[in-house]
Amino acid sequence: MIRTLAQVMEIARERGPKTVSVACAQDSDVLTAVTKAKAAGVADAILVGDKEQIEAIAAEHQLDLTGFEIVDIKDPAEASLKAVELVSSGKAHMVMKGMVDTSVILKAVLNKEVGLRTGNVLSHIAAFEVKGFDRLFLVTDAAMNIAPDLQTKKQIIENAVVVAKALDIEEPKVAVICAKEKANEAMPDTMDAAALTEMNVKGEITGCIVGGPFAIDNAVSVEAAKHKGINHPVAGYADVLVAPDIEGGNILYKTLGFMAFAQSAAVILGAKAPIVLTSRADSDESKLNSIALGVLCAAKLF
Repeated sequence: MIRTLAQVMEIARERGPKTVSVACAQDSDVLTAVTKAKAAGVADAILVGDKEQIEAIAAEHQLDLTGFEIVDIKDPAEASLKAVELVSSGKAHMVMKGMVDTSVILKAVLNKEVGLRTGNVLSHIAAFEVKGFDRLFLVTDAAMNIAPDLQTKKQIIENAVVVAKALDIEEPKVAVICAKEKANEAMPDTMDAAALTEMNVKGEITGCIVGGPFAIDNAVSVEAAKHKGINHPVAGYADVLVAPDIEGGNILYKTLGFMAFAQSAAVILGAKAPIVLTSRADSDESKLNSIALGVLCAAKLF
């Protein structure tokens, strides 16, 4: 079981290197991340975008691009489509967002001709290393699905389980997070949580243990779970935290990062290959961690 982001880097080096195709690579943090990934033996990269800008940024930040292939395409939509095509054609193992709007790169991912669509739900999974805990937490979904229904939440869990398995968690414990621990018809998300737990019991969701509804405290704290009298294998031991909607997921994601100062990595799954789609506000370290997590997922998928 991989418990820290340092271990993510270490194991990614063993299971890699993989090749990441960067869409609109003219971004200093992204270029810093891919050069560090290459130096660490984790991943190589094909840089798609405005070559003049890419080389100027590299020179300004003293980044060595020796050995990187640069595909000179200035239009963001065309660059995104080319970056995705490099993955669908087998020349790269995952695609990464550079200096381009999320909607543009996702449109390329879902392109019918050269895209990576599978018909499954795309969902965002972030791995957080939180001080005081002995494991990584997977938080989902903070960026993709606005108000997921029951079946969408099922696929969000299934995508998170792939990431958990890539982190060598044999039987991930999945907590469906709500505002309270009891199903209440006045709170539809608690009813979904109970339904997802039942689906797991019936074998409709496999490869994990699902529990819910849980409040965040009794999902991650054994003491809080005992205090509430909650007796469930997931209570206090959750590996995966499933938010009720994008509002809850995004708040949890940014609270962990900006208030708990937790280090993170993130990928999007549900396509044919991992998508490294970080926020422009994320540091180059977070982007490097995300590349490493993408390498582990790619190694699991292929």
